[in-house]
Amino acid sequence: MDCRPHCGACCIAPSINSPIPGMPNGKPAGVPCIQLDDQLRCKLFGKPERPAFCGGLSPSLEMCGEEAQGRQYAIEWLSALERATQPGKPNGKSGFNADDKPGA
Repeated sequence: MDCRPHCGACCIAPSINSPIPGMPNGKPAGVPCIQLDDQLRCKLFGKPERPAFCGGLSPSLEMCGEEAQGRQYAIEWLSALERATQPGKPNGKSGFNADDKPGA
């Protein structure tokens, strides 16, 4: 699966705790990465300065949804994952369930 054109959900929804060029403290969830271009593509893609977290994300049907579901599905899915994996969850468990559906 390829990245959806004009999406950028994986560069907006999750927090990134490692330094990003132009964002030395990373970025909070919901804030667009400074390295997104006008087409919502990563300017660091394939470069060594791209954070390892970013390189670990790959487009998938689970994360991105069907084409007809659009970009909002991916933003909601990644936002739900972000909330579910915040530190301080009881028993150290994230509470994220891959069967959780965005917008539900």
